[in-house]
Amino acid sequence: MKNSLVWLCRLAVGLLFIFSGLIKANDPLGFSYKLEEYFEVFHLTSLNGLALSLAIVLCALEMILGFALLIGARAVQVVWGLLLLIIFFAFLTFYSAYFKVVQTCGCFGDAIPLTPWQSFTKDLILLVLVLVLFVNRKSLRPLFDKKAGDVALAASAVVSVGFGVYTYNFLPVVDFLPYKIGANIWQQMQTPPGAPTDEFEITYHLTNKKTKQTKTMTDKEYLKTGIWKDSTWVVEGNPESKLLKKGFEPKIRDLAIQDAQGNAYNQELLNNPFYTLWIVAYDLNETNADALNRINALAINLTQNFNTRTILLTATSPENAQKFAKEHRLVSELFYADGVPLKTMVRSNPGVILIKNGTVVNKWHYHNMPKYDDLVKNYFNK
Repeated sequence: MKNSLVWLCRLAVGLLFIFSGLIKANDPLGFSYKLEEYFEVFHLTSLNGLALSLAIVLCALEMILGFALLIGARAVQVVWGLLLLIIFFAFLTFYSAYFKVVQTCGCFGDAIPLTPWQSFTKDLILLVLVLVLFVNRKSLRPLFDKKAGDVALAASAVVSVGFGVYTYNFLPVVDFLPYKIGANIWQQMQTPPGAPTDEFEITYHLTNKKTKQTKTMTDKEYLKTGIWKDSTWVVEGNPESKLLKKGFEPKIRDLAIQDAQGNAYNQELLNNPFYTLWIVAYDLNETNADALNRINALAINLTQNFNTRTILLTATSPENAQKFAKEHRLVSELFYADGVPLKTMVRSNPGVILIKNGTVVNKWHYHNMPKYDDLVKNYFNK
């Protein structure tokens, strides 16, 4: 019975750590943005420059420890590592939930969004399982001899780190974001007719001017009792509003494309029935200028030969963006949006998205940009 329980915990913890690390390593840049949120909360913004490296290492560490637990390699050290890691994660998720600072922990990336309290509950369950393993750490038997186990661990480390480096340089293998290939951006910004709205409960604090008696009641009680008709009762302070039930929320809520004068272009750009090339560079100060020059050459050919509309979408200020465009002789129209949706669109700075009628036809990291002839063959000559 005891052995069965230990093996069950071993399998559950090992597989969950591998899954968690793999999901985040699929999008290490996205996970690095989450780490930066935590750095800001704990006033450690000086570490922002290390966020990406830490993201890749943490994801790899989860996968390595999970794999090591499954094969029983260096079991005592691995269980110690798992215990310290889960205590650290539990502290972060509790802090996020209790103080309402980071509203999604990023435990499973964007594949399975969890609220802070859900994340903390998950970590508590994991902590219990890890504690079972910790108590029985000396009874964990390896599946292979020490030499073979060390070789397997080394191989898992190479694969784990390599996967994170690959996805950072060539976009996630599986895109869980709302701007994935095949998604219609315009449709995902809309709220359908009759969709449920947020439901709130308002609480009033009342005082009787004559007797000084106080009462607290909800908005429904306030109206039902008719106390609002009695002039001796007055509302003290501001009513408190509490969300009871979340209504429908579009997948894309924060995309507002504008020109330098602040004119809105969402509808025009996302309802264009022809191919449009979007060059997304959320920060032109940090973008890869050589890549942008290569993309610009591609945009010139598409504009001249197919009259394709090409736009450069950035969160850089209009003044700096226009200066940058002039220096690099960019032919694309300049448009502006907040950096958050631009980072979500494509995990690359710059990145390229091919749009048609609001639908993401394809997207590329600047490391694997298609050649002009391939674009023409696959899209424009069809």
